[in-house]
Amino acid sequence: MHHVSMHPGMKISFSKPGPKSHGESMPQVPILIVDDNAGNLKLLRVLLGGEGFEVRTALSAAEALEILRGFNPALILTDLQMPGMDGLEFVRLLKSSPGTQSIPVVAITAYAMSGDEQKAKAAGCDAYVTKPIDTRTLPALVRSLL
Repeated sequence: MHHVSMHPGMKISFSKPGPKSHGESMPQVPILIVDDNAGNLKLLRVLLGGEGFEVRTALSAAEALEILRGFNPALILTDLQMPGMDGLEFVRLLKSSPGTQSIPVVAITAYAMSGDEQKAKAAGCDAYVTKPIDTRTLPALVRSLL
C-alpha cells in the first residue's frame, strides 16, 4: 500500500469514470505512462487523471510500443529501470522513429545516481524526475512540456 502524505493546503481531486460532459471542459491531453511497477502506474494515473489528462499505462516498453500503434500521446513518462527493454533503450527507439521523435519524454527513476540525468538527456529525454515522485510539482512539469 502506498502512503501519500497530505500537506496543508494540498488538494487532490479525482475524476469520476463515466460519460464525459460536452460542456465547456477542455479536451483531455493524452499521456502514456510506462513503469513495471503497477503501484506507481496507479498513483500517476490517479494524479494526472485528476488533473484532466487522458492517461494510458503500460507495464513494459514492449507493451508501450504496442499501445503507440493506435495511440498518439502528447507526452510520455517512462521509468528507466525496467526488465527487458529498459527506459533508455525505449527512449532512444522513440527518438529515432519519425512517428514518435517529437513526443516529449520524461524519465522517471528511483536512483538519483550521478550520471543518470546525463544518460537520460543523451537518450533524448526532455525532463528527469526521481522517485518518490513529488505529486505537488509533477502536473506543472508535465504541462510545461506540452
